[in-house]
Amino acid sequence: MKSIRVHRFGGPEELQLDDIAVPTPGAGEVLVKVDAAGVNYADTHQRKGIFRFTEAMPAPIGIEGAGLVSAVGSGVTAFREGDAVAWSSTQGSYAEYAVVPAERLIAIPAGLDTRQAAAAMLQGMTAHSLLYGACALKPGDTCLIHAAAGGVGLLLVQLAKRCGARVIGTVSTEAKKALALAAGADEVILYSRDDFAAETLRLTEGRGVRAVYDSVGKTTFEKSLACLAPLGYLVMYGESSGAVPPFDPALLRRGALFVTRAIVLYYIADRASLEWRAGEILNWVKDGSLKLRIEKTLPLADARTAHTAIESRQTTGKWLLIP
Repeated sequence: MKSIRVHRFGGPEELQLDDIAVPTPGAGEVLVKVDAAGVNYADTHQRKGIFRFTEAMPAPIGIEGAGLVSAVGSGVTAFREGDAVAWSSTQGSYAEYAVVPAERLIAIPAGLDTRQAAAAMLQGMTAHSLLYGACALKPGDTCLIHAAAGGVGLLLVQLAKRCGARVIGTVSTEAKKALALAAGADEVILYSRDDFAAETLRLTEGRGVRAVYDSVGKTTFEKSLACLAPLGYLVMYGESSGAVPPFDPALLRRGALFVTRAIVLYYIADRASLEWRAGEILNWVKDGSLKLRIEKTLPLADARTAHTAIESRQTTGKWLLIP
């Protein structure tokens, strides 16, 4: 079968399309014929060695996908051949076949196709974890969402509105502003033109926001803190501009502020949490109350193109690789 693997850490050119044997599922595992694999920023961190592989080199890459069950290992009773399933946080998804632990698989609801499921799993559960876990919003709250036209950002906007919150987004271009507004944002700041902290305080009449959801990191950190109301939360879940350097906790004195680094794995660590978060996301996509933006689909062999695009911070919505 065809599989994208990393032979050494580095740039997108280190993604190699290899021919390898179709794996055999072991006890408690399921072999899935992959219909679509999601491309995520975390994949680029693995390729560069920021997030280390557990496998020896050459290592398979890709942590999210969906497809049809091809075979099951011993002890698996919840799934059978032909079932439509999706997963995240399992290595080796950029391939024609993937072996996934049965306990990490989610059955795709009838009426939802595998590409939609692959596009929704990781980014959808990340957004769910941020808004129903790291800092839960309630009606009347105001939040600031950075990269509001990105894959997670567009979902965060919609889910924050679902919570009854007022949403302020930040984006870099007019085209992205239009996408964020279409997703439901109440106001959108062009950070490339305006000081987002000053604009946020203006829009909130100096009160600040209940929460900032920040996937940017280094370049937004201190100004994000300045946007918070007393007892506000800075919820960090990415670092597209680089890691935040060490900081003095005294910065949090202004308003007794909270900072957390949300990692979705901890919010779906047990089976019940995984089923809850994935189930709500997939069913909201199915009933149309949560809109996905699948911006582009590419052949598996074009994984380098996908990584180059996502690292350029020019993508809006989700990119998928199709084996």
